[in-house]
Amino acid sequence: MKQTNFTLPTIADVWTAAGRIYPVVSETPIVASPLAAKLSGATSVGLKLELLQPTGSFKVRGAANTILSLSDAEKARGVITFSTGNHGRAVSYVAHQVGVKAVVCLSKRVPAYRIEAIKELGGTPVVHGASQDEAEDHYAVLKEQQGLVPVVPFDDPRVVAGQGTISLEILRQNPSVDTLLVPLSGGGLLSGMAMAIKALKPSVRVIGISIVRSPAMLESLKIGRPADIEEKDTLADSLLGGIGRENHVTMELVKRHVDEHVLVDEQDIEEGMRYLFYQHGLVAEGAASVGLAAILTGKVDVRGCNVVMPLTGRNVDIARFLSVIAKGGETR
Repeated sequence: MKQTNFTLPTIADVWTAAGRIYPVVSETPIVASPLAAKLSGATSVGLKLELLQPTGSFKVRGAANTILSLSDAEKARGVITFSTGNHGRAVSYVAHQVGVKAVVCLSKRVPAYRIEAIKELGGTPVVHGASQDEAEDHYAVLKEQQGLVPVVPFDDPRVVAGQGTISLEILRQNPSVDTLLVPLSGGGLLSGMAMAIKALKPSVRVIGISIVRSPAMLESLKIGRPADIEEKDTLADSLLGGIGRENHVTMELVKRHVDEHVLVDEQDIEEGMRYLFYQHGLVAEGAASVGLAAILTGKVDVRGCNVVMPLTGRNVDIARFLSVIAKGGETR
């Protein structure tokens, strides 16, 4: 895999992002989850509420850091991205805040409610292809045809640095943290958070949580290059898709800074979603629930640990969410 022309982001880039993004990004709180700690044997479990961001997910951090770093000439050209939904929302929102045109390429697998949300936030959705990779191919064509500036979902140093600001907040809010559980798909969130927290507190154990139905980064790490993954229907649809046709940043950072990997299945994800609703009154998408899913089902050992996990988003189809909630009562 070529690494030329790409410089891996460092903690300095994360600090720079922290000085740039907060006009359009919220610092989110950490709330304690005593029952999750009791059930898992952890000393404490903290939930970092990224689902309270203006666009309903953490993705606004990376989008803000990228778009706010553009020159006036680049902003005048407009921006383009490809997305499973949440990054598209984030790009649309940030671009609208600063008066920039935003085009978002999505596959036919993206739920209609996410496409409508992009329109409502000021973006222009373009639906093409049966997979995230096919949507990315179309994005590459439109980018060249229309001269738009790319704002990619994960494999960009500016995006990774933006997501890394979550770790800065965690260390300030909960300095005793010793374990992070982070959802993993393309790796923008995990690589940014892992790189940042390891730079400031190297002893922290970082665990990536992938889904059985789309373990793109795990398969890529096994073969040493981006793997082609068949996309299957999942409650954690924000974690669908590959790591890019080429990958210059996130795969290397995940390889360097992540200590462990865990897989969760659909039943695990449902349990996490129900727990968050019944114990905390939170409407969380499946992708946001994978960390809790991992500890509630014993997929990861956190006994005696001070755990923090980002609840990454709330942008879930309500009918589907209610069907999950209706399957079970309060967690244990």
